[in-house]
Amino acid sequence: MWKFTRKITFPWQKGEFTENETSPLLPKAGPAHGDIEEDTQNNTNQEGTKNGENTRNTKIEYFHRYTAMDYFLKYFLFFCNLLFTILGLIVLGLGMWGLVSKESFAQEKIGSIGTDPMLVLVSVGLLLFMLCLTGCVGALRENSCLLKVFSAVVLALIAAQVVVAILAYSLQDQIGNYLRSGMLAAMERYQDDLDLRFIVDEIQTNLQCCGADTYRDWEINIYYNCSAPGVLACGVPATCCVDPLENGTVWNSQCGVGAQTLDEFTAQSVVFLGGCLGGISRWIQQHEGLIGTVAIVVLGAQMVALFITTRLIESIHWHKSYARNYYMPGL
Repeated sequence: MWKFTRKITFPWQKGEFTENETSPLLPKAGPAHGDIEEDTQNNTNQEGTKNGENTRNTKIEYFHRYTAMDYFLKYFLFFCNLLFTILGLIVLGLGMWGLVSKESFAQEKIGSIGTDPMLVLVSVGLLLFMLCLTGCVGALRENSCLLKVFSAVVLALIAAQVVVAILAYSLQDQIGNYLRSGMLAAMERYQDDLDLRFIVDEIQTNLQCCGADTYRDWEINIYYNCSAPGVLACGVPATCCVDPLENGTVWNSQCGVGAQTLDEFTAQSVVFLGGCLGGISRWIQQHEGLIGTVAIVVLGAQMVALFITTRLIESIHWHKSYARNYYMPGL
């Protein structure tokens, strides 16, 4: 501190230095007069030094103090990440609960765990939890390393989403084939996986469709195949039925029995003839505006988070650099 203060040339010190260098040497009037003059000069130098230190400390304190905007960005980023950290933990817990409840980790089922829908929840929940926890701790502790990791991952997610959107627009035919394959695979495992069954039932009920392309696609399932020995042979699930409620109150799970043996004219009064792929395509066309709005909002929220994180990192670096240069100038 003292060495640094001595290096600073204050206005009054510069005037004294110039005067001492240019003025001629004067004879001493006496010991008393010399002592008085020396004491006066020492007092003046001490007062100047103290005033200089006070002025400098005031400037350091002023520039080192965080602004209201810095605090707002810090705690806004912290609370947003805290909220999504809790959300990610909930999604992760639901996914793990689904895997455990279905005994997906059993030796006879571990081979098909890669296609389990619950694995999607586990992956999304884990990614969301780890990413937002990094941003939450980084913002609270003002850790620039964690904030850099958070901003890098968010930037990678933004780039990935843009690439996926471009590919989805340019490869619509290939995506349609992938959807058909996925739908047929879900129908094939309809009776064996409760999650796939739930998903297929929701799609068929909400879109009022049956099968992938037509209601006869259900022949791919071993229970609904016409060669099957059970009562479900040549039938379709109850969610394919036009009116699955018997007498308007009771759910009739057998309403689709034998539907595959009916011609289209007769079957249209019993089940939905159209496949779900066409229903999904029509739904996307009808809700293009909503889908685009949601995509823009999600992408915009990520870009805002990236901007806030970058601004907070710059603020942390600036304050640390300023404090280091003034409080520890030799380092």
